[in-house]
Amino acid sequence: MNPRVALNDGNSIPQVGLGVWQTPPDETERAVTAALQSGYRHIDTAAAYQNEVETGRALASAGVPRDEVFLVTKLWNGDQGYDATLGAFEASLDRLGVDYLDLYLIHWPVPAKNAYVDTFKAFAHLRDQGRIRSIGVSNFEPEHLKILIDSTGIVPAVNQIELHPLLPQRELREVHTQLGIATEAWSPLGQGSLLADPVITEIAAAHGKTPAQVLIRWHIQLGNIVIPKSVNPERIASNFDVFDFELSEQDIASIASLENGTRLGPDPRTFNFTG
Repeated sequence: MNPRVALNDGNSIPQVGLGVWQTPPDETERAVTAALQSGYRHIDTAAAYQNEVETGRALASAGVPRDEVFLVTKLWNGDQGYDATLGAFEASLDRLGVDYLDLYLIHWPVPAKNAYVDTFKAFAHLRDQGRIRSIGVSNFEPEHLKILIDSTGIVPAVNQIELHPLLPQRELREVHTQLGIATEAWSPLGQGSLLADPVITEIAAAHGKTPAQVLIRWHIQLGNIVIPKSVNPERIASNFDVFDFELSEQDIASIASLENGTRLGPDPRTFNFTG
């Protein structure tokens, strides 16, 4: 049974979801359909992924009631700003074929643009209209969170960040705990780089599980929301089969030894791309 993580606004999110980052549009519908058939009820996309249409098609045809699926998308950097956000939100809803979102995220802070406060005010407006259930951010560092909260009085429900054993984000997770923000991990498997790591494969063998299942279980036991990505129906199902075992304290300590600060994606403090 997929646990739910309580959010600071009274809502809750299924802890394990399917991410469709870097999933080609022509493979997205099949992947989302496979996930829903495997029991997933949390799907994470973004305007920038250019697969919202296909995600929406899968949701429409899967036979799962809309209110049972926790649907997440993200506002692209070039659309930040109050009025632009409202327009981009409508465009995302149209592409997804839905009339509300469960969670809307600011994809990156884009410090040079300095528009994330106004963007979040637009998010709050949409939430107050009942068009978004929860509002959050992605890739925000502590200083961005402080400015956002000080300027709007609203604590984001979620911060979705790059997080895997190489980059466990201890300090940022501690900030989240202090503020009441749920931590969500993207690239939770280190973009596949950890699947052959001897530490991970040894733990997997001991539990009779795959390396991916061990990594997803590590996130679950840390309390992270986690969105592994795959286009293979068998792997999608396997990645969801993580609720029948538990990593030991020794397993967790062994995985902690892999930390080396490697960041696989852009640095949020300097990533200002809006194209």
